[in-house]
Amino acid sequence: MLLAETMNTARPRPLAGYFALGRLLEHLAPLTDLLLRLAVFRIFFWSGLAKLDDWSSTLLLFENEYNVPLLPHALAAALAASAELGASLLVLIGLLTRLAALPLLGIALVIQFVLGAADPAYNQLQHYLWMVLLLTLIARGPGAWSLDAWLERRSTPA
Repeated sequence: MLLAETMNTARPRPLAGYFALGRLLEHLAPLTDLLLRLAVFRIFFWSGLAKLDDWSSTLLLFENEYNVPLLPHALAAALAASAELGASLLVLIGLLTRLAALPLLGIALVIQFVLGAADPAYNQLQHYLWMVLLLTLIARGPGAWSLDAWLERRSTPA
């Protein structure tokens, strides 16, 4: 039996280098998680700032072009701007990240499937990419370099 084990370990492993590279690249995961959160922040925070910058135009857009169903246009505009600014900040610092990503995902879904159904100009690939980024945050969490991870480490008994 010992001879058979020795022969198995002596065989060349064609994927060993590939798997070793994968283990090495896993050390970049915290950085990629941070970059993911930064990308989501940049997309939504600047959109929220643009809404605030010209609030009267924002209200007109929500009244005449966006036509979000079930909500009065002023409330829809206020909710969208609040979520884009507040939730994106939470995502950036990695605090309550999974919860904060939910309203942003809702915004992306409305843009793509509600507005996009009414106007083909809103039917764009970038909205699907936003949804993928947000779903990744919801499924995987914010990563090791986040306040969520710090709080979890502090609350876990040694």
